[in-house]
Amino acid sequence: MTLNTLPAWSALQAHYEQIHDMHLRDCFAAAQDPAPTRAERFTFSGAGLTADFSKHRITDATLRLFTQLAREAQVEARRDAMFAGAIVNPTEDRAALHTALRADAVQAPFHAEVHAGLARMADFSARVRDGRWTGYSGKRIRHVVNIGIGGSDLGPKMVTHALHHLASPEISTYFVSNVDGTDLARVLEQIDPETTLVIVVSKTFTTLETMTNARSLRTWLVQQGCPETALARHFVGVSANVAEVVKFGIAEENVFAMWDWVGGRYSLWSAVGLSVMIAIGSAQFGELLAGARDMDQHFCSAPLERNLPVLMAMTGIWYRDFFGSQSYLVAPYSEALHYLPAYLQQLEMESNGKSARLDGAMVDYPTAAVTWGEPGTNGQHAFFQMLHQGPTLVPIDFIAVLTPEHALAGHHPRLLANCFAQSEALMLGRTLEEAQKIAGPERPELAPHLVFPGNRPSTTLVLDALNARTLGALIALYEHKVLVQAAVWNINPFDQWGVELGKILGKVVEADLAAEHVAAGKHDSSTTALIARARQALQRQTPR
Repeated sequence: MTLNTLPAWSALQAHYEQIHDMHLRDCFAAAQDPAPTRAERFTFSGAGLTADFSKHRITDATLRLFTQLAREAQVEARRDAMFAGAIVNPTEDRAALHTALRADAVQAPFHAEVHAGLARMADFSARVRDGRWTGYSGKRIRHVVNIGIGGSDLGPKMVTHALHHLASPEISTYFVSNVDGTDLARVLEQIDPETTLVIVVSKTFTTLETMTNARSLRTWLVQQGCPETALARHFVGVSANVAEVVKFGIAEENVFAMWDWVGGRYSLWSAVGLSVMIAIGSAQFGELLAGARDMDQHFCSAPLERNLPVLMAMTGIWYRDFFGSQSYLVAPYSEALHYLPAYLQQLEMESNGKSARLDGAMVDYPTAAVTWGEPGTNGQHAFFQMLHQGPTLVPIDFIAVLTPEHALAGHHPRLLANCFAQSEALMLGRTLEEAQKIAGPERPELAPHLVFPGNRPSTTLVLDALNARTLGALIALYEHKVLVQAAVWNINPFDQWGVELGKILGKVVEADLAAEHVAAGKHDSSTTALIARARQALQRQTPR
């Protein structure tokens, strides 16, 4: 049975036809919003987070149909299979056990292996943090450079930035991912070779960008005075390919394991998060895992109609597949969560940006929406104009943290006021009659420009405070949202074959950039011309 033939899908389509012109302003005003209020009926909590769905274009009937669709699409079965360690990534014949990385039950899959790995991480990070681990000259480590890309960079960078207020002031952490040498060069300007530890993160230890940056940093360290024999004091590896790590020059005892049952974008809970643990310590890293575990338990036990990942996923499907929205915005009103939208771009679009169903047939409905975002209040002065008055429907996740991480007076009430006011303004809008009163009789032609259609949907996620535990729960919330949507769309969220073709062709093009001659017809005319132009520029840059 395909998605379009599920009874709940057909019922949702009919329901959409009935309510798609409904205005949220009227929903809140209906009968003076009697008790229980709309906000009370559509606000749910779990794992220390609260989500207000009341500003969505939904009714009580919509929620019932969401639940029915989730059941008919076998969301619960897909969820349970993942937690049990079943092969839920059939194209790679793998399990997807990122949840096992934060499980505390002895019967959890790979429990002994996971906790042995965490113990090794804790021991190593403690030695770096307290100064027992030193560089080649005997000085303690002051700079940690994480070299990776994709899931080996985005997650650790996001978490380290978010929990900066919990980090050791003795150590600065840097992240290098781009093969563009500017990325590494800027970090080299800030670090001291005697006090720098490099963490090279790559499952295969052959990733082009990662290994290019790692080799360049190794060369720089030697040029700056580090003896070749002492490089082991400055490099550790996180990989599944121990032989390649050792070949690079990292001691085998300084290799931390990655497992093929954890995908890169789900891996920050593992040794991929070593830079995080060094920054915030093993106890706080444990809190991060505990928060994710809290959300795992909520996802597994809460009824579907009050289940945060399920409701987040179904509202996303509602706008993507029924209202035709092509993107959604993540707007954290927290500078600490600056890198969350970038992290979620990979999590959502690499996971669910698929056209092939699990059975190999092509979908005939939209899947992943374009994910984007920027912290508030910066976004208000950049793109919120379009959100308020443009013709495009963009659902929004607002994220508010009630307690600040700083002691500066006056800032936080203004931040929260902006967050709550934006969601209200997007929902209410401004009618032409209201605009005419503002424009006044002196400038009636201004009134149309002051109209806001409103009816723009949003979720407001509320955290009492941003700490390691609530951050862990927030990340796991989005992980499970992705799984639910994949189950409904009947796609595999755990592979990423779309990444491969560009990599393969990139190697061919790189070879041709260095070749004296490129065979006619090897590339299309555009690529051939670009290669020729780049070759000329590269030849001019070659030292003589």
